[in-house]
Amino acid sequence: MKFDNELSIEKSRTGKRGLHFNCPSCQANIPLEAARKSEPKLPQLSEFDAVRHFTRLSKYNFSVDTHFYPLGSCTMKYNPRINEEVSSLEGFTSLHPMSLDENSQGTLEIIYDAHQRLCELCGMDDATLWPVAGAHGEYTGILLAKKHFSVIGEERDEIIVPDSAHGTNPATASMAGFKTINIQSTPEGLLDIETLKKHLNSKTAVIMMTVPNTLGIFEKNIKTICELSHKNGTLVYMDGANLNALIGLIKPGDFGIDMMHLNMHKTFSTPHGGGGPGAGGILVKKKLSPYLPKPKVEKKDGKYFLNENLPLSIGRIKSHFGNTQVLLRAYAYLLKHGPKEFAEIAENAILNANYVKSALENLFPPYSKEYCMHECVLAPSKELADKGIKTLDIAKRLLDYGFHAPTVYFPLIVHEAIMIEPTETESKETLDSFIETMRKINEEALNNPEFVKNAPHTMPVKRLDEVLAARQPNIKW
Repeated sequence: MKFDNELSIEKSRTGKRGLHFNCPSCQANIPLEAARKSEPKLPQLSEFDAVRHFTRLSKYNFSVDTHFYPLGSCTMKYNPRINEEVSSLEGFTSLHPMSLDENSQGTLEIIYDAHQRLCELCGMDDATLWPVAGAHGEYTGILLAKKHFSVIGEERDEIIVPDSAHGTNPATASMAGFKTINIQSTPEGLLDIETLKKHLNSKTAVIMMTVPNTLGIFEKNIKTICELSHKNGTLVYMDGANLNALIGLIKPGDFGIDMMHLNMHKTFSTPHGGGGPGAGGILVKKKLSPYLPKPKVEKKDGKYFLNENLPLSIGRIKSHFGNTQVLLRAYAYLLKHGPKEFAEIAENAILNANYVKSALENLFPPYSKEYCMHECVLAPSKELADKGIKTLDIAKRLLDYGFHAPTVYFPLIVHEAIMIEPTETESKETLDSFIETMRKINEEALNNPEFVKNAPHTMPVKRLDEVLAARQPNIKW
């Protein structure tokens, strides 16, 4: 395949254009001091050239719709097209953000009903869907905790975060003004109960846990952890990014979680979209309900309305209804699945991850010998390491075979980590093809390590100096 790597500005030819506007009398009403002194240097292309250029670029992309995309901790599942249809209905898309409650009944009903369904699925009492990303949801949750301790008159400024949690957890704690206490996991990848006991004290506001954790392991002592925390007056926060492995099987609220966030782009199949838009709802137990952001969607006499009269609320965290079209996609997914179907989704996600793990563990040793949940964490073998092969080399070579690389070098506590999350939507045939490719790459690396070290060989862009690119980025033409 011949790749066209020229930038649009490099294809520019003086005088080319798409449309010609015959409007000689048009004058821009711009003050002279603000007007440009020279024309901007923009590509001059015909409409056809522009369409062809961007269409070609789009075909270089790896995406869920075109390739197996096993990014661990990202849940790159298929996004059903019916979700897109629902979110594009004119009654939703034409609704003005400042519309009166009586003109927004359909949207308000959906947000209200989504609250109820999500709380039921997770065993929680109340919710807000205003946050516009998972990390935004985390931040909102920690602000709720901060407000809670302020109201009850306790000064707590520490948050415990295990080293197996998502990196956003300590970042969120710091952003909210807390001191992060990081504790190490056991060799099995679980939170160490004795270490936790040593760190729980009168200053501990919250323990933030990712369940299942970033090693793909379920915290089997979660009930004990919650009991110890509550005895200390500490709230338990669950990062729900990996809920796809639990949904329909267990309810986090039942084992003592006080608050949790949801990533709609993971568990509830809304698009992963280049930084946005997103949605990251927060679910809470009753004692934290008064502090939820306002306005809150409520129902009275069969009508839905936005309640601004919430004296203990942390206030607004986003204008209007949040990212409503993302929520509409998630709601369509919710309507399609009941608890039984969600349980099947979780079971298949777990099955697929363990299938890949068991098929590759002889060549790529797993972090844990136990069964994993939705994802498995592998690493190159000693034989590959002796040849100088690193995780990055394997990831780059996978591109040549048409597979997006798994998540690499995360979690940080695993040396040369390869984190694979197949999700429930991938077929056995796809997984078998991926497994066979990993075996081929292992053989290539043993017999011809330099070839693998210089991969990819078939991509439009070859191996880059990633350290130089990060430290001295060249972002202009």
